Amino acid sequence: MSQPVEGLVVAIAGSSGLIGSALVSALRAADHRVLRIVRRAPANSDELHWNPDSGEFDAAGLEGVDAVINLCGVNVGEKRWSGAFKQSLRDSRIAPTEVISAAVADAGVPVLINASAVGYYGDTRSRVVDETAPAGGGFLARLCIDWESAALAAEDAGARVVLVRSGLVLSPGGGVLARLRPLFGLGLGARLGSGRQYMPWISLEDEIRGLLFAINNPDLSGPVNFTGPAPVTNSEFTAALGRALNRPTPLLVPGFALRTLLGEFADEGLLDGQRAIPAALERAGFVFHHNTIGEALAYATTSTQG
Repeated sequence: MSQPVEGLVVAIAGSSGLIGSALVSALRAADHRVLRIVRRAPANSDELHWNPDSGEFDAAGLEGVDAVINLCGVNVGEKRWSGAFKQSLRDSRIAPTEVISAAVADAGVPVLINASAVGYYGDTRSRVVDETAPAGGGFLARLCIDWESAALAAEDAGARVVLVRSGLVLSPGGGVLARLRPLFGLGLGARLGSGRQYMPWISLEDEIRGLLFAINNPDLSGPVNFTGPAPVTNSEFTAALGRALNRPTPLLVPGFALRTLLGEFADEGLLDGQRAIPAALERAGFVFHHNTIGEALAYATTSTQG
């Protein structure tokens, strides 16, 4: 395992989201300089302007940057999946990633870390998958395939490209738990469908630690699952969150009800799952702070830090 490098310059696209905000704080706490890549006019010397819609990005702004981290993308569960919204999911990821990848190549940035998701694997049922597993089927898998392909263009210019396939990020300050906690608090916590679908998870703390690890580890490249070591089923997750909040979880939401309410997203987003494990991270020497769903939920439901 490589030693952390001091005084890096890291540029981040998507720095205002849940993961981006926490990453900015962690990098600055470690005395690294952070450049935010923003769509509006820069407010100071630590911001770089881009317009991914028009392909505008002055690669000169990335000169001297040690790593670029791309976290762009509209939340897949933000709206019901209409044709227009599915296109916005693609538009918010693929074209911006192409722009960033080209800028990284033009500026000679040595490292590009690009967000992706375990949705790449499709529905794996009970089959364990690591980074060597093939892509699955469905909209989310195709989205991840094209998203990652856009990032890999920087590899041709010599950049080390890390494709971060994240699971469900458990945070004390937002994300999916911000939606679930009120329901569970009212005793409305419920397993979804059969409850047998796997929910790969990772604590926000380990997600951020993993990103810092990826920046510093020259041997880490290609797809890397950012998931806790022990993925759980939806039934197990529901029971664990109920225990963490000291609330009962006797309810079940049938699959047909979810499909009626949420349409296509119900299947790929809630009723399908991936039993994904972090083989590449652990092989590279990464040590998780939260190894079980109980540990991750204890952190996410009691910590005051987002």
